Amino acid sequence: MDNSNMERLWAPDRIGMIRAEKTPGCFLCEKHRDTEDNDKANLVLERGKHCYCLMNLYPYTNGHLLVAPYQHTGDLGDLCPEELTEIMTMVRRWVVLLDKWAHPDGFNMGMNIGRAAGAGVAAHLHWHIVPRWVGDVNFMSSLAGTRVINQSLEGAWEELHALITAENII
Repeated sequence: MDNSNMERLWAPDRIGMIRAEKTPGCFLCEKHRDTEDNDKANLVLERGKHCYCLMNLYPYTNGHLLVAPYQHTGDLGDLCPEELTEIMTMVRRWVVLLDKWAHPDGFNMGMNIGRAAGAGVAAHLHWHIVPRWVGDVNFMSSLAGTRVINQSLEGAWEELHALITAENII
């Protein structure tokens, strides 16, 4: 197979995460097991009965969120209907809230199941919600290998937490 004309997706900003020292355990389990008093430090925005929503520590764009079940599993078949319903309801709620907050032109949403499919945390299912804007992969990402995130995670957490609190959801 001739790969000379194959398109490539370069994501040099991810190397820091790849090379970072790996801690034992599952960060998705650790974040939800920590007390609600630490939700801001853990970037947790919402806690449900079966799942929770948190901000991605390595966002592709402003407002990149993760929705994960509390259950530690990498197998979609392990989730019961109630878990699946709450997860999808939470994903939908955050798409609506992110639309109000950031007015993106669209969203990428999805999950990678298994290491071969690109799952960075293959043992714990999680859904990505990534707001997108026309031109958000601009010259900085394309030429300089730099992703521009125009707000701190802490500042975004404050605004998003205030938005969901105002919606009387939590």
